[in-house]
Amino acid sequence: MKYFITLLSLLTLSCNWAKQKTKETINKSGEVAAKTGSEFIDGVSKGVEKTFENKVKISGALSKDGLHVGKVLIQSSDSATDNKLGAYLIYNNTIDKKVTIKIFTESGDEYGRLVQTLKGNKGEAGYVDFIFDKRTNIDSRGTITIE
Repeated sequence: MKYFITLLSLLTLSCNWAKQKTKETINKSGEVAAKTGSEFIDGVSKGVEKTFENKVKISGALSKDGLHVGKVLIQSSDSATDNKLGAYLIYNNTIDKKVTIKIFTESGDEYGRLVQTLKGNKGEAGYVDFIFDKRTNIDSRGTITIE
């Protein structure tokens, strides 16, 4: 009987040890999976962000007028894909004028043009959306001019 109780105690301890090791292994696997998943998502978002590297050129006249362009985003409008350009504009002087935004392919072919009035007071800044024709799908690489 004593032998049976000792054997039962050893089996119970072994089972508890196995449960604990299994739990630790599962927790460690979960941590690794979560870390890998977050690194993957982070890498994908950085990859997408790097893909949209259009050169943005602002005319000398607008620069002299005090307009500065910060970050530029390419987004989809309600009716089309990648036809909306969001530009963070900084007004170093008061501006109220029509500007022309042109989009060029990487090889220099124009495929989008828009005329829009910009209004901003000295010291203001914010995003301005330029929505192109729904057939204009802004490429990931190329040049955008504001003149």
